Amino acid sequence: MSDSKINLPVTDAFVHVQLLNGGSMTAECHKIHADEPADKFRLYNWAFYIHHPLFQRRIIWDLGLTSCTGRKALDDYPPAIANGALKEAQFEAPHESIPDQIKRRNGVTAGEIDAIIFSHAHFDHCRPTRRTFPNGIAFFGPGTSEYCSPGHLADPSSIWDGRFFDPEQATERWETLQGPWVPFGPFTHAMDFFKDGSFWIIQAPGHMPGNLCACARLEMGECALFDGTKEFGTFKLPDGSTFCLHTDVSAAKDTLARMRVMESLGSHIALAHDTTWMEKETDQVLISLLDEAFLRDMRVALRQQAPF
Repeated sequence: MSDSKINLPVTDAFVHVQLLNGGSMTAECHKIHADEPADKFRLYNWAFYIHHPLFQRRIIWDLGLTSCTGRKALDDYPPAIANGALKEAQFEAPHESIPDQIKRRNGVTAGEIDAIIFSHAHFDHCRPTRRTFPNGIAFFGPGTSEYCSPGHLADPSSIWDGRFFDPEQATERWETLQGPWVPFGPFTHAMDFFKDGSFWIIQAPGHMPGNLCACARLEMGECALFDGTKEFGTFKLPDGSTFCLHTDVSAAKDTLARMRVMESLGSHIALAHDTTWMEKETDQVLISLLDEAFLRDMRVALRQQAPF
């Protein structure tokens, strides 16, 4: 895909972006990346706080894993997740909850958050919001509801949360993003969320229906692009079948190719769960999204990380 004729919209508008600690869990290398061993490692979860200084809009992108423990942690997820993947993944809650991180860094309370945008509906990104963010509306990408409905309230074996997706029993306040969807750089469907070019929500197909990424223009003029997926591999299930964490591999490869075009245009890319740029500490634009406490914690954690 050539970037020779691709231009990004010109704007002076910007948003402030902060990366938040969404906890961590164990994962296996071969399930994430092709041609790697089945070694276990600690997989970190990110969330992002986005503040539009002119409009005083405050939104969160993804929520990471719950900061609760014990019974309360299990209540944040469908039983199939709480009693299965969450336990198997040996999740660790963040030291501070997402609302507490935002309040410490910005003095902003959970009640001042007006939107929570989910990159996709997997449990390590998405959980109910209404109790924590009473004035926030949750948003999903097009196709999410159709894929995830009705969820666990109607089907206890479902991994999808019926509190969002059950057509009769849902309790959460949420909407599907409606666009309008227009081209943005190498992407064909993007939404100018604040209508001033400062924050674009982009349809990023492949990982699962409704998957999104986002591009934020920062105050220094740089663009930060963050995404709900990482590279992918395939692996065998107990029944002998082959499985991939992405529902459409060809679409996922195409999305990654378009992200690489964005990188060639000067965007700084933070993939979900990815720590490589933290380890290198060479991309000062991305490093600026962390506060000193979070960066210090990650330096310690990454030095200690080794296969289990």
